[in-house]
Amino acid sequence: MATRFVLIEPSHAGNVGAVARALKVMGFDDWVLVRPRWPDVLERGEAIERASGAADLLQRARIVATLDDALQGMSHLCATAMTPRDFGPPTAEPRGYLPALAPRALAGQTGGVAFVFGPERYGLANEDVYRCHVCLRIPTAPDYGSLNLAAAVQLIAYEWRLALGGFASEHQVLTARSPAPDPPADAPALSGLLAHWQEALTAVGFLDPAAPKKLMPRLRRLLLRAAPTVSEVHILRGVARAMIDAARGGRR
Repeated sequence: MATRFVLIEPSHAGNVGAVARALKVMGFDDWVLVRPRWPDVLERGEAIERASGAADLLQRARIVATLDDALQGMSHLCATAMTPRDFGPPTAEPRGYLPALAPRALAGQTGGVAFVFGPERYGLANEDVYRCHVCLRIPTAPDYGSLNLAAAVQLIAYEWRLALGGFASEHQVLTARSPAPDPPADAPALSGLLAHWQEALTAVGFLDPAAPKKLMPRLRRLLLRAAPTVSEVHILRGVARAMIDAARGGRR
């Protein structure tokens, strides 16, 4: 069961170093930075200093250009944000949501799990939250809910480790289970499917590109609830391809 932590556009090298330390102490080492402010952020003095013994985690981090690149192989996405969004995923507290997710993840029913964090100043954009299955909100004092990025990562990593049962029980469950025969489709695959269906629905006249309203966000929510497998995505893309071909044939 893969776990990945994704930081979108981090702006402070010190926070990146502190995140490395937070992840190492919880036993996680798969993390990706999307368009950080400093291209050399992993080598900056402040990052190395704040990593404090987790320099190896800095070396393991990857820097990518897009969120799709960061989510390759990840199927269950957890956004982190303070407030719910219209047409967005349900909002839940980590301790209420993660214990129910962990057994499914360990049994290979969810695919890779990714925790997505937004820029320090603005948080996640709506379009990035909409891609996720849940929006995790860390309980805070009602009059001040601003968490430092590294602190937020530390709390989520701790809650996820706790939900997985600690360090010993995860290994026991992983060695006992058999691999899933048809893995869940990852996030980029679902985005590709949605783009294909948008093209198909436009081709058959069901979707008006000039007035799309909320059709595509609602279809995204449907797919996230359904959690289709790789094979199912191939089937749905085949249907979309047939719709496009039929529409083109009707215009000849």
